[in-house]
Amino acid sequence: MSVSRCAWAEDHEILRLYHDREWGVPKHDDRRLFEDLVLDGAQAGLSWLTILKKREAYREAFAGFDPAAVAEFGPARIEELLGDPGIVRNRQKVESAVANARAFLGVQEEFGSFDAYVWAWVDGAPVQHRWRTMEEVPARSELSEALAADLKGRGFSFVGPVIVYAFMQAVGLVNDHVVDCHRHAAVRRMGR
Repeated sequence: MSVSRCAWAEDHEILRLYHDREWGVPKHDDRRLFEDLVLDGAQAGLSWLTILKKREAYREAFAGFDPAAVAEFGPARIEELLGDPGIVRNRQKVESAVANARAFLGVQEEFGSFDAYVWAWVDGAPVQHRWRTMEEVPARSELSEALAADLKGRGFSFVGPVIVYAFMQAVGLVNDHVVDCHRHAAVRRMGR
């Protein structure tokens, strides 16, 4: 018996595992939220498969995605990262991850946690979509545009509306599994 899943996840085992275990599952741990923010920014212009293949190297390079540790990275550490073949060696993306760690700490200080901040944008519960095809799923939304603008105002970068929408999908702020996907109903139940 074949399993029905979102079409984007059919082309590679890594994508299938990510889709079936993580994508759209509501995340409330600040380290996981920071991880997804960094990885979604790193993806800009690249495939998600490329980033998933590099995720373990990113975890090692970025101190297990501890924002307090990453916020302390100075110029020498950034240069080291730019020589690391395990990550995307793009200066703007690496410097953005460090700057975003600092902005992340500011949000934690103001709201108690990044989790409290970001989930307030959806009133604490995932937006439940009922898309029938992947073609219906938007690349951005009014909500991602507003959240992106707020993040930019707080000093974040690589957080345009498309990247923020991908982040929202990844961390479960929105349930964008198509309705005939085997994960749609399961993820919907998690959001209650």
